[in-house]
Amino acid sequence: MKNVLVLGAGLVSRPLVHYLLQKEYHVKVASRTVSKAEALIKGFKNGVAEALNVNDEARLETLVKECDLAISLLPYTHHVQVANLCIQYRKHLITTSYVSKAMQELHQPAKAAGILILNEIGLDPGIDHMSAMKIIHEVEKKGGKVVSFRSYCGGLPALQSNTNPFGYKFSWSPRGVVMAGRNNGQFLQGGEVIFIPGRDLFKNYELLTIEGAGTFEGYTNRDALPYKALYGLKDAHTIFRGTLRNIGWCYTMKKAQELGLFDDSPREDLKGLTYLDLMHKLIGAEDSYDIQEETALFLGLEKHSTVIKKFQWLGLFDAELLPNENNVMDMFAALLLKKLSMDKDDLDLIVLHHEFIARYGKKEERITSTLVDTGIPKGDSAMSRTVSLPAAIAANLILRGKIRMAGVHIPVQPEIYEPVLKELESMGVKFVERTYPVK
Repeated sequence: MKNVLVLGAGLVSRPLVHYLLQKEYHVKVASRTVSKAEALIKGFKNGVAEALNVNDEARLETLVKECDLAISLLPYTHHVQVANLCIQYRKHLITTSYVSKAMQELHQPAKAAGILILNEIGLDPGIDHMSAMKIIHEVEKKGGKVVSFRSYCGGLPALQSNTNPFGYKFSWSPRGVVMAGRNNGQFLQGGEVIFIPGRDLFKNYELLTIEGAGTFEGYTNRDALPYKALYGLKDAHTIFRGTLRNIGWCYTMKKAQELGLFDDSPREDLKGLTYLDLMHKLIGAEDSYDIQEETALFLGLEKHSTVIKKFQWLGLFDAELLPNENNVMDMFAALLLKKLSMDKDDLDLIVLHHEFIARYGKKEERITSTLVDTGIPKGDSAMSRTVSLPAAIAANLILRGKIRMAGVHIPVQPEIYEPVLKELESMGVKFVERTYPVK
């Protein structure tokens, strides 16, 4: 029986762990909170839970040495540490995180060790790569070329669970969501490079209607330019990657940004204060007689505006003590988590949508590829399934010798994406593809 080491037992880990246990691998789940690991393996004889502080280098080294393949669901900052151990002991490694420069530098050492370090095998990044490459390669096989590629992804509450004025609930880290709102964006539009600084991220959005899903706000997600080479899109004049949110999100987050709620600079002047006190400080109106009116004036809004009503609902004007954090961003994230968490019976929604323009000589066609996936009632969330199942399927394929690559890779090769997408489809994670003529 092959041994799989799963590092981390967070929100997305259950579908992965259960998939591998059901494939009859011996699975050891190591987590800082051992009770979370124990819950994941409950009812399976081939599962083991262990408490692990990832800073215990000796124990981490032993765990890697004992396994045949490791899957790191730890924060991305720990992946290179795990990867070096995997190279040392010639063990395959899987992560769902973006490839960092430090990880990419391990390509030759991993190749020399004969191991595969497979990254970006989750949802976004992951399923987005695989589904895009499937279409791109199909166009190329028919003698065409992709001249425009636009891709969007969003994790949202399902319609019946969309029960708050923000139109959003957290299926992953609230801090991560806020931090993503500070990223610069860059893309290619009609052959021109467009740069969007983080401060303007939420000003630059479009309304996008996706068949079978609804209408959303779409705004740029990080830097899309590397995908020209990554996906082999040498003929493309447009390459864009975006995030999807429900209507109203961008304007609200832009105003939160203007308030200073995205600031993670250390603060020593907020101890013992309330959210109401914080708002006074942020707008510079310590003795305001009407904090909502003063906030509206600061932001150039009417007091009765939807944004002010949302901030009121969230609790930004309440006399509730601030959490024990040392910066405003984490205090804001704590409030978001409190008010925008998924309830136990809530269902989430994943929407992943690609749009291609393919050219065949003088003829062009528009191709769309769309995944709409909803969480399972009283079961796994759509986010946890779509993030962790690709990694689990890839682990199974590697251990069975169906994927024989070495080095640091992402899933853009048919050897990886074809069997992974096929298995995902058998599990209900399926894309709908449509083709339209371009007039």
